[in-house]
Amino acid sequence: MISSGGEGARLSLVTGAAGFIGSHVAKALIDAGHAVIAVDDLSGGFKDNLPPDGVFVEGSVVDNDFVEGLFGQHPIEYVFHLAAYAAEGLSHYIRRFNYANNVLGSVNLINQAVINDVKRFVFTSSIAVYGENQLPMAEDLVPRPGDPYGIAKYAVELDLEAAKRQFGLEYTIFRPHNVYGEHQNIGDKYRNVVGIFMNQIMHEEPMTIFGDGTQTRAFSYIDDVVPVIAGSIDVPEAVGEVFNIGADRPYSVNELAHVVSATFGVEPEITYLPARSEVLHAYASHDKVRRFFDLSDETTPLEVGMGRMAEWARRVGARRTPELEGIEVWNEFPEGWLGTVEKNDRP
Repeated sequence: MISSGGEGARLSLVTGAAGFIGSHVAKALIDAGHAVIAVDDLSGGFKDNLPPDGVFVEGSVVDNDFVEGLFGQHPIEYVFHLAAYAAEGLSHYIRRFNYANNVLGSVNLINQAVINDVKRFVFTSSIAVYGENQLPMAEDLVPRPGDPYGIAKYAVELDLEAAKRQFGLEYTIFRPHNVYGEHQNIGDKYRNVVGIFMNQIMHEEPMTIFGDGTQTRAFSYIDDVVPVIAGSIDVPEAVGEVFNIGADRPYSVNELAHVVSATFGVEPEITYLPARSEVLHAYASHDKVRRFFDLSDETTPLEVGMGRMAEWARRVGARRTPELEGIEVWNEFPEGWLGTVEKNDRP
């Protein structure tokens, strides 16, 4: 059993701790004096992302017995839930997998948080909950998610609201968007366009863009997101609140491709693929999070954050992760995602 050890070593559970944002949150908490249980099933994360001073426990939050065991063995005070299969476009084709991982896994944690009187449940949702909505997307808009991933995230938001109303579970929700930086799984071809572009360049392959590349996103550097998430438990006013978090300025995917190419010192080579179903323009307002957390209006410039990530990517090298097996719906599956395994499995 890991003891909380008093005020100086609060005990926090971080799910998805070997993944991208989760590993950074775990490190930020450790640096702030927390004892951290770092949980990951390693389906999309890497052990070398884990902070050295956390206690790593391999397992999936979808496994209810595993989750019950964690709370039975350790006096967990705070939950930072970052484990998810975050692939908006792909979620149309893996609905069952999406809901099992992103909803049922979250429910397992929420149940145990209620039963064990957790002090705060911090959940990373997504601006995918907004769908095609008014711009910039603000927290007072009514969510209308357009894909199963966004639906799953919004369902968990609603469940946390119900748990607070019924049981008094305190929570804070963040909706990050298009976060990039060190520890991102650059070998994942289904999500995280910055990592995809970098990996393709390092493999000396053309960058692939679905559609004409005019779709826009506000790409957000990891260091502008993590301190707010990790520090939110010390802001009483953040209880029961939802916050967008990330960069303000949107860039087109074409602009992004040129920035990534310039960072690696190569000429952009782009292959355009048929457009897939996705929100064309998505960027958010951050007025609310700045009011609650006293943040400045300045975030890391894209070129600066890109340079830091590229330095890390060169160090770890290009990656190839296994093709995702178990596609549930092949109808209108994007040809640009078809790999050897998928072609063989396709009915």
